[in-house]
Order: sequence, then structure tokens, then C-alpha cells
Amino acid sequence: MSAPVNLTHLAVQLAVDDAKVTPGLLGFLVFAALGVATWFLAKSMNKQFKRVDFAEEPESPKE
Repeated sequence: MSAPVNLTHLAVQLAVDDAKVTPGLLGFLVFAALGVATWFLAKSMNKQFKRVDFAEEPESPKE
């Protein structure tokens, strides 16, 4: 039989691991830059969509 696993003890060990790698400041800056770039692209796309003047004409019957 396997021994029961204490999930709380396991979670504490993983959270306090000194060898754990974190993204740090560089990861945050890259993520923030991607967010700002996405915001500018969405703003530009909305401006382009507002310029579109699309009026669909009814289809004429073919004779």
C-alpha cells in the first residue's frame, strides 16, 4: 500500500523551493509590452473599421 500524501506539506515545500525559477522583472516587462502592443493594434483596427463605408445593394434579378 502507498502512504497517504499530505497535500498541504507538499504545497508548502513547492512554494518555498529556493531553486524555483520565476520570470522576474524581464518577464513582466515583456508581458506588459505585449499588452500595450495589443491595445494599440486593437485601437488601430477599430479606426480602420470605422473608415469602411459598406452599403450593400440589393441583388438585381438576372434576366
